[in-house]
Amino acid sequence: MATFQQLRQGVANAWDTISEGWRHLYRRAAGAITRFIPHKGETGENREIAVRSSGWGVLAAEVFDDDDQVIVRLEAPGLEREDFDIEVFEDTLIIRGEKRLTRERNEGRYHVLECAYGRFERAIPLPAEVEADRASARYRNGVLRIELPKTASQRRHRIEVNVK
Repeated sequence: MATFQQLRQGVANAWDTISEGWRHLYRRAAGAITRFIPHKGETGENREIAVRSSGWGVLAAEVFDDDDQVIVRLEAPGLEREDFDIEVFEDTLIIRGEKRLTRERNEGRYHVLECAYGRFERAIPLPAEVEADRASARYRNGVLRIELPKTASQRRHRIEVNVK
């Protein structure tokens, strides 16, 4: 039979393991979790829907690092090109936007479909130094694709070596 001290140590070890697991999960997921804040200009029923649907969500993103550029793909369905504000600050790509209320009303046996997310901001660390003034972006089918050319010092150069 275990003594009180052994039980106490076992609980402490279990708690440390759980705490470390949560810290690890937070570090890995913190960049993907995005806070949606309701727009201040909404009033009445639209404001109520916006507040009810605001909170945390995930904007899935992928970062590709090839020889000459960094490519970032962000899934952001339901937006228009004009809804995005994109900037590079130091070694981070910052994407801001706003999803506005969507409402569909039908009578009879159909139900009301409501969507409202509000403003969001996503910061994505870049794996290399880029030339922000040469970046390009396009938005198609709910996916934002940003291409950021690397600085000359960050580009990979292939050197051929003849083996004898």
